Amino acid sequence: MARHPLLRSAAATTAALTGLTIGGLTMMGTAHAAGQSNGRHQVSSASGWTKHVKGSPLSSNSTVHVKVWLSPRNGSQLTALARAVSTPGSASYGHYLSASQYASRFAPSSADVASVTAWLKQAGLKVEDTGPDNHFLAVAGSPAAVNAAFTAGIRQYTVNGDSVTGATSAVTVPSSVASHVLAITGIDTLGHKVSPSSTGSPDVPGSNNGHRVQLGPPAGFVNAPPCSTYYGEKMATGLPSYDGQKLPYAVCGYTGKQLRDAYGVTASGKTGKGQSIAITDAFTSPWLEKDANTYSTRHGDQPFRHGQFQVHSSRGYDPQRVADCGGNGWYGEQTLDVEAEHAMAPDANVLYYGAASCYDDDLLASMARAVTDDQASIVSNSWGEPTWVMVNGVKTPVIDDALVAAYDSIFLQAAAQGIGFYYSSGDNGDDLAAWGVKQTEFPTSDPWVTSVGGTSLAVAADGTRKFETGWGTHKAVLSADKTGWVDQGFLYGAGGGCSDWFGQPGYQAGVTTCDKGRGVPDIAMDADPTTGMLVGETQTFGLQTVWGKGTKYGEYRIGGTSLASPLLAGLNASAQQGRSRIGFANPLIYDLYKTGVYFDVTPQGDPGNIRVDYKNGLNGSNGTTPSVRTFDEDSSLKTGTGWDQVTGVGAPTASYIAAVNKR
Repeated sequence: MARHPLLRSAAATTAALTGLTIGGLTMMGTAHAAGQSNGRHQVSSASGWTKHVKGSPLSSNSTVHVKVWLSPRNGSQLTALARAVSTPGSASYGHYLSASQYASRFAPSSADVASVTAWLKQAGLKVEDTGPDNHFLAVAGSPAAVNAAFTAGIRQYTVNGDSVTGATSAVTVPSSVASHVLAITGIDTLGHKVSPSSTGSPDVPGSNNGHRVQLGPPAGFVNAPPCSTYYGEKMATGLPSYDGQKLPYAVCGYTGKQLRDAYGVTASGKTGKGQSIAITDAFTSPWLEKDANTYSTRHGDQPFRHGQFQVHSSRGYDPQRVADCGGNGWYGEQTLDVEAEHAMAPDANVLYYGAASCYDDDLLASMARAVTDDQASIVSNSWGEPTWVMVNGVKTPVIDDALVAAYDSIFLQAAAQGIGFYYSSGDNGDDLAAWGVKQTEFPTSDPWVTSVGGTSLAVAADGTRKFETGWGTHKAVLSADKTGWVDQGFLYGAGGGCSDWFGQPGYQAGVTTCDKGRGVPDIAMDADPTTGMLVGETQTFGLQTVWGKGTKYGEYRIGGTSLASPLLAGLNASAQQGRSRIGFANPLIYDLYKTGVYFDVTPQGDPGNIRVDYKNGLNGSNGTTPSVRTFDEDSSLKTGTGWDQVTGVGAPTASYIAAVNKR
């Protein structure tokens, strides 16, 4: 079995974790072997991108916040156990650890924490917090103290308009604590600010997209009519044909019942009873439960029972990070995640973990809390970041071994405890248009998570699946003489491809079209914004709308793989009702591949639909604009028979739910 050199540390404990794999798996990214020199141990290399852009010293009065991630004990045993309990056919399949069992066998010890804490304090740094299960130490100090402690040579830069920091020298720790230190995060911030993978209806000024610097209600948006209650209900007969066909108007947004019907949840009789699902996002909207209950009641579903929805929110927000992350721009993502999970598993508990920001280290802290709490067996995450970016024309890695090590320490614990992490595959297709580099995003490309791709779903009047194809959208606008359509090129679509950072895991062997890399995604559900879900959210409407003016509850259609991930999380919660936890789902997903339980998502004859927008995003006072939104044109990614780089093995069905429930 090949080794998986994700976690590079000279220390025996950390080195043992290089076996993070199910089947053969090799890391293919830019790696730098750790080493010892002058009594120091290298944790990670200098930020390579700093060579291509001019930097400056940080203000001596500023404070740098980092997290020091501690190595699990008995790392090779943890990896082997996580693999065994997750693999169908293994004698240990489904025999998970409790949170307390994990802590006693694998969590960093109190002595480890004390040793590293003593060194950090001696170095002039303040230890502000200890993470769940001793995963990390949250540390703060002046730039001079951080540079002295970690030899990082930290400087500040402006890259693509963002203010970021990076390490000009290798990040090191004293050899005396090297065996306890897994990774340092927070020094290099380029690309480590994740973005939600939701693609809301707005494309127009006044929408709820854009840069947010505060946490009040987001700016409102209203979908314009005409729109259809089911696919094909209303045809755009008064508009020109596209590709020789008259197209239907986009749906107004599917309800929970329509999505349950289409994917077989209703037919299964399962509701997620007795299950718990978690969500991690940045920040916390104070209206999540109220809005979800209003939405459910308006559309014939049960609102949350008392205690069925729980919030675990980080305390206190750094104003700069709120601004960096777009503040209440995350509220629509949160609304979508909560309402989609409740739609697919109406009786399941939903636990929301709100991170202090959209930066990796803060989201990792919320993930660690969710795993340590061990209440939810499924964790849905609708955000991600690029693996590579272009810096002054140079392809530069964003993720590194240290960051992956921090993530995988949580993913391994989760797998050992029977907790599955689900990540949206991204909304930028092959990423070339968005980042200048064809790639798969992270963490969705990590072999220890389930990557959820996207489809365009047509639900018929009776709730059945009329067709389902790959989500990939070109936009076309009316010609000047209004007699035809002018294609404006690729707009958005499901992320996917073959990773050039992570090698192929054993569970994908013989299934994907990737020669060596980890294939993304694993599975898919509805994501197209024009076939998306209707959600309800408290918003601020600057003009009079059908929902009123001012701060009001309003509904709109939304999509993106941010929809697909919580839909699958909810569906799997219903599927595991009455059985033990699914846990890390990928080995089971691929084990079921040859059994015919998936809907094979392939090209269809339907070219797309017509979306209508208010020009001001709120009402018809300035008129409306129609546009064509096509199906199955996802950058260079193609759907096809079997596994593909848009939808993975395909979409779940009632047969899939039944098969999972029997395992």
